[in-house]
Amino acid sequence: MHLGGELLTIGILFLIAYVLGRLGKTIGLPAIPIYMVVGLIASPHTPWIGLNVESHTIELIATFGLILLLFNLGLEFDQEEFYGNAGKLLVSGGTYVAINMGVGFAFGFSLGWGTREALIIAGMTATSSSAIVTKLLIELRRLANDETPMILGVTVIEDVFIAIYLAIVSVVLSGDTNAWAVVGKLALAFGFLIVMFTLARFAGKWVSKLFATRDDELFTVLFFGLAVMFGGIGDLLGVTDAIGAFVIGLLCGATRYRDRIEQLALPMRDVFAAFFFVNFGLGLDLSTFGEVLWPVLGAIGMTVALNAIAGQLVARMNGFNVQQGINTAVILVNRGEFALILATLSAAAGLEARITAFAGLYVLVMAILGPLLAVNSDRIGRLVIRPARLVRLRSRLGGRRAVAAAAAAEATEAAEADAADAAALRRAERDRQFAEEFALVEAAGREERDNGSPEASDASTSEPVTSPVEIPAERPERPVRQRDPEY
Repeated sequence: MHLGGELLTIGILFLIAYVLGRLGKTIGLPAIPIYMVVGLIASPHTPWIGLNVESHTIELIATFGLILLLFNLGLEFDQEEFYGNAGKLLVSGGTYVAINMGVGFAFGFSLGWGTREALIIAGMTATSSSAIVTKLLIELRRLANDETPMILGVTVIEDVFIAIYLAIVSVVLSGDTNAWAVVGKLALAFGFLIVMFTLARFAGKWVSKLFATRDDELFTVLFFGLAVMFGGIGDLLGVTDAIGAFVIGLLCGATRYRDRIEQLALPMRDVFAAFFFVNFGLGLDLSTFGEVLWPVLGAIGMTVALNAIAGQLVARMNGFNVQQGINTAVILVNRGEFALILATLSAAAGLEARITAFAGLYVLVMAILGPLLAVNSDRIGRLVIRPARLVRLRSRLGGRRAVAAAAAAEATEAAEADAADAAALRRAERDRQFAEEFALVEAAGREERDNGSPEASDASTSEPVTSPVEIPAERPERPVRQRDPEY
């Protein structure tokens, strides 16, 4: 068997991946879309490039990449964080997944591609890329941020969801219409998950004895063999090789050799995963992107909007502010390997062919858009928070102006009432004085009439009676008193 030409082509492709990867690093792009572009360059559907590689040539290596991706996902699963804070994590992560999954399923169903296809699309849009999320948190130096434990907690719940979801999807994609057969497969899948989670929780000490060797070569052969073997077991049980790799990674992560396994497994994952993404790119056809352009744009808009809502909601549930909610949303908006895994399963099950093109274009755009949003989260926060603050200030100012106007009106009414009361008091005082004067004048007139009578003539020589009011000799007619205008 002469493979010199294909080996040369694959070597050239990986050198191209290296060059593009270096360029992508300068603008903060992850490796996933770059590897997909490399595969697209070598795709049989783009013969004008001149580097054609048949997919089956690297298909087995790509399967190793898929297995190691899920193995490392299980290996990095933080069991202590999950079991120690399960209630809060389930509420936060469950809310995030439920929002994205529910709306994603409705969106997938609206495309009219079929119910199983809608379930696949919902899974693509529901969960973040753990690899991209972790990498961005490290590169952006946000591991010390207050909201970072919450973000990592959401990814932990997403990992659990992926395990359960893949178990369900594997049964759905089997195409079995017998109800009891479906129930049996689901029971087997969930039984397998429960057994492996239980072993990972309580059997870590006994499994550790299996890894008791100082030889790195033998150590690497052991965990790689276990990952591949359990991938095969998962596939034979009908729960997919990805689930088998995930649960054995979960079990290995429960041993005291977790850090050593992770140190040796990460480089292997990166190399084999590159084959997986390149192999996926080989199956893409640029001519089919036009057929899924509008669905992909709709999915991108939906994903960004739902993550903005879910990020703020989860942040509010954990006591964080608006900016921290924005940081959460732009980190978790990244989509990547899980969408491609689902597309691979969909293609193997013979579902709608457009799903592959949909997943390829969706991941290409989201894997570029997500990091760009994450890098500019502070700027986005300023653009969003400042206008909102201005609106709140204006509303408060408007409220204060309304209160001030009401207070001024009340003050005016009070002043007018006081003025009216004062005028009434002045009128009452003038009336009282007028009544007193009138009474004195009347009393003086009666006294004068009494002094002028016959009985009083003998007393004419006596001293006149004095009165506080001087009475004229002849009483003139009393002039009309000018009243005060206010009276």
